[in-house]
Amino acid sequence: MTGAWLGALGAAVLVASTAAAQGPNDDCFPSRSSNEARTMAKFGVPLAFSAAAAPERKGSGGLRVGLELSYVPTIDRETATPTFCRPGKGPENTELLSLVPRPRVSLTLPAGFAAEASWIPPMRIAEVRANLVSVALSYTASVDARSTAVTARAHGTFGVIKAPITCDDAALADPMNECYQGTRSDDAFHPNVFGIDVAVGWRLGRSLRPYMGAGYSRLAPRFQVNFTNQFDEVDRRKVTVDLDRAVLFAGATWRATGAFELSGEIYSAPADAVTARVAARVLLGRAPTEPPSSPRSASPVRSATRAKARAPTPGR
Repeated sequence: MTGAWLGALGAAVLVASTAAAQGPNDDCFPSRSSNEARTMAKFGVPLAFSAAAAPERKGSGGLRVGLELSYVPTIDRETATPTFCRPGKGPENTELLSLVPRPRVSLTLPAGFAAEASWIPPMRIAEVRANLVSVALSYTASVDARSTAVTARAHGTFGVIKAPITCDDAALADPMNECYQGTRSDDAFHPNVFGIDVAVGWRLGRSLRPYMGAGYSRLAPRFQVNFTNQFDEVDRRKVTVDLDRAVLFAGATWRATGAFELSGEIYSAPADAVTARVAARVLLGRAPTEPPSSPRSASPVRSATRAKARAPTPGR
């Protein structure tokens, strides 16, 4: 019993001494269960580049543009409080945006493939300035003649989000905060979300296609502090963690016209958070001819019979 208590005490002292030994420019590698890791993982959920559309085999050459809005889950103060890299500091400033707007473009390719891309340009919204790129490649196969389709997809999101996460204006005015009377931080968050997923969709009526799916995400978030305190000391600490997550999602796509469709999706990493997405897309130009769901070559006997029936009868 005594040995167990001594072991636990030694581990606690080791963690505390490690955290205390970290300087303002030392890299930090928090555990996967730390609040730092949990906070960055929660931000990764709305930034994951999911399809936000029902699987459907479409003809090649179709160019679609659209806009997606994703809800940013709220991070409670307890989770936003560092436990490893900056012990003793108050909650980080995580209430930055409620929605993430993301323009999208997709191009259907031959043989059931499709390429997608998105770019959030470096425009400041409130206190946030993002420069994020997302790409995806998918393959869709029709399961039966007209209704059910399955899509396998790989995607990635990378870039940077800059915002006063470590020390915002409220922290600078708080005498009990280590940010007091410093300069508002300009921190950099690199989400680095990569994943694969599989989805199945089917037709419900003439214009609605529900779908559901599951996948895996590899998160490699990186956080760079950029803060100058009241003594002109610059904190350039880097926070690094790698995480693996299972994801689940479901939604529906409504095709209002041949050129316009609207999708809604619930996307979840059960270990972290749930987000909701809405995406609107418009087809540019004429709709390409949809390929058949399966090759249908005419029977030789039936073709010969039809040809014979169409042939003129001699003597008439």
